[in-house]
Amino acid sequence: MTGAVELLRPDIRELRPYQAADYVGGFIRLNANETPWRPPGDESRDGLNRYPDPRPAELAARLTDFYGLQPGQLLVTRGSSEGIDVLVRAFCRAGQDNVLICPPTFGMYEVYARIQGAGLQQVPLDRATGYSLPVEAILRAWLPATKLVFVCSPNNPTGNRFADGDVRRLCAGLTGRGVVILDAAYQEFAGEDPMRELLAAHDNLVVLRTLSKALSLAGVRCGALIGRSDLVELLGRVLPPYCFPTTSQDAVLRLLTPEARQELARRRGLILAERERLMAALPHVPGIDRVWPSAANFILVESREAPAVVARARAAGILLRDFSRDPLLPGGIRITIGSAEENDKLLEALRT
Repeated sequence: MTGAVELLRPDIRELRPYQAADYVGGFIRLNANETPWRPPGDESRDGLNRYPDPRPAELAARLTDFYGLQPGQLLVTRGSSEGIDVLVRAFCRAGQDNVLICPPTFGMYEVYARIQGAGLQQVPLDRATGYSLPVEAILRAWLPATKLVFVCSPNNPTGNRFADGDVRRLCAGLTGRGVVILDAAYQEFAGEDPMRELLAAHDNLVVLRTLSKALSLAGVRCGALIGRSDLVELLGRVLPPYCFPTTSQDAVLRLLTPEARQELARRRGLILAERERLMAALPHVPGIDRVWPSAANFILVESREAPAVVARARAAGILLRDFSRDPLLPGGIRITIGSAEENDKLLEALRT
């Protein structure tokens, strides 16, 4: 067993997973209480009258290849958000175990911890050093009851990517004591991907990925939970059977063709170019006081007139995310990178 497995709730380690009806291609299925006819208009590959594979084996294999992993290292989830939920439920006993987060960061870490009844510890990012990861402060704050720390890199909503060395130090410092969850939802916009090397070096690391951002499938809700194979197998027991819909599987499999991947890479290049263009233009926009560096598909800016800036954009039919009421994000506004035309319209609206 890996160190992370030993930190799982004992009842999860001992859980007997639900045995779904056998799924065997080409057989007449009279074992799952399904209807034998497709619904009108159904053009899916396997038929919407049939349950999908209890665990989408073909999709998992294709994503495993896409991310350059070994078989068994990946669990398909409904977005990376479901991965967060699975991890909190699997590691944290209600009223006994804690989750540690580093605000300002993705708000769903706290939501899932509170739903589970887990304790919540907060060690803020260091704003004075560019919202850097406070590794030593996290290690000092760690308690025997703390099981998980969520590290979002690039971080949402600040946009900065944490140094690989900081993630390594955190994993090493928590060996045998806790699990580091690296939420890499925006990794495709951040350059070289350290995931495989980090996973090989640390058995207490789990990585979350999503197809919602750079891969253009936000409406499909597909993510991946990635870790050591023995841990991934146990975490899969927490998910219900048939949890990833047939239509979503079809959409992802279409995306993973060489032609689609080439087009997505081209679009990612456009987003990176537009990110640099906006970062150069926004400091000269009235009301924008600061533009933070970004390794994601969004930019965090600061404005002493944040509500008015957001209102100017809205009047032009553009929605921005206002974080200005968060004391850790004074005057903060998050701007997603759009198309060149959308970004032009934004700059025009903010300059008026």
